[in-house]
Amino acid sequence: MHMIQVVFMTVMVFFVIVTIHEWGHFYFAKRAGILVREFAIGFGPKLFSIKRGETRYTLRLVPAGGFVRMAGEDPELVEVQPGQTVAVRLKDDVVTRIYLDRLDDRSNVVRGEVEAIDIERKMKLSLTADGVTESYKVHPQALMITKGKETQVAPLDRQFGSKTVGQRALAIVAGPVMNFILAFVLFGVYFQMAGVPMENPDKLLIGDVVEGMPASKVDIRVGDVIDSVNGVKIGGDSAKMIDMIGKSVDVPLTFNVIRDGKLHSIKVTPKLDKASGVGKLGISAAAPSRSVTFTETFTFAGKAMKNMTIMIFDGFKKLVLGDFKMEDLGGPVRTAQVTSQIAAQGLTQLVSWVAVLSLYLGIFNLLPIPALDGSRLVFLGLEAVRGRPIDPNRESMVHFIGFAMLMLLMLAVTYNDILRLVRGEH
Repeated sequence: MHMIQVVFMTVMVFFVIVTIHEWGHFYFAKRAGILVREFAIGFGPKLFSIKRGETRYTLRLVPAGGFVRMAGEDPELVEVQPGQTVAVRLKDDVVTRIYLDRLDDRSNVVRGEVEAIDIERKMKLSLTADGVTESYKVHPQALMITKGKETQVAPLDRQFGSKTVGQRALAIVAGPVMNFILAFVLFGVYFQMAGVPMENPDKLLIGDVVEGMPASKVDIRVGDVIDSVNGVKIGGDSAKMIDMIGKSVDVPLTFNVIRDGKLHSIKVTPKLDKASGVGKLGISAAAPSRSVTFTETFTFAGKAMKNMTIMIFDGFKKLVLGDFKMEDLGGPVRTAQVTSQIAAQGLTQLVSWVAVLSLYLGIFNLLPIPALDGSRLVFLGLEAVRGRPIDPNRESMVHFIGFAMLMLLMLAVTYNDILRLVRGEH
């Protein structure tokens, strides 16, 4: 695969898994009637921005996630106080725009002093102009304009906090759930593309060749059928081959492999693996694959989801218990590097890897860590039990601290990734 294709596929991997996650939040927020102000991929400065309907879609500089900004979650409007001079544009005596600056430059507007304003519940504005006070209705989609920025007003029934606990929980959990659905579908696609190993095979194939190991320095290739080792027929017995390799440290072995219907004889010398104390060549043996039925696709996809989930939680367990080294951790740079390496192996392996990443993102976001979806669900659970919400200021502070800690961890692992690249480590 050409380098441009690899880079493109790597970028698309992150774009797809983040977009599907944020789309889950977006779709169920819209279904609940919540005003979604922004659908963003990435963080930091905007690279691209377009507005469609009520929502602005943005692509941001730092590709480390995304967000859906809903009305009522953050301070978002400049407050208009009684006594403040504003300009309003009317349509059929209904306010459609409220201007807070450059009032003399506005045309076709009514300028005056605010007597009273309520743009959440009553949706009314009282304005005094030339000594006369008039009361106007405010359109539920009216725009407030200041410093060249337009912000749509959000009536209380369009705000996140006004919805039921169930509606808010669904809008939050939908992001991880979409990642789980994507992972399941992609695992299914992978098994349709790659098939599954045959049971009780009568032959073995070279499934993988590890770079830097003895097998990578000779003409052993992925897909070669292993016929014999030192004249001993292997058949489908991988244990026999592993035993022979393990006992032959620094002793050359002759592999007879079948490639494209022709027999090839290859000499290769196992080297000592210090961790296990036996010889290693850097190859893995795989049984020939068979295609899967439609029903089996669901079964194998479900098993893959289960097994990978167990592995992911084992990784989290090691993190909690401190059973790791800093060098073991990888961040966005490391993930992108591995993704590009897998993309170079072909579409089949990339599909499997994207499924793993999507599953990981879904599980990670459900952890009860401040700033993640799991933490927000915890606060909603407490609200359901207490019968009233937690103080929004306290909840925001918890999420802010959590986000800051996550960013510090991100910086640390990214620094680790960069050092690994500089050292030429893989």
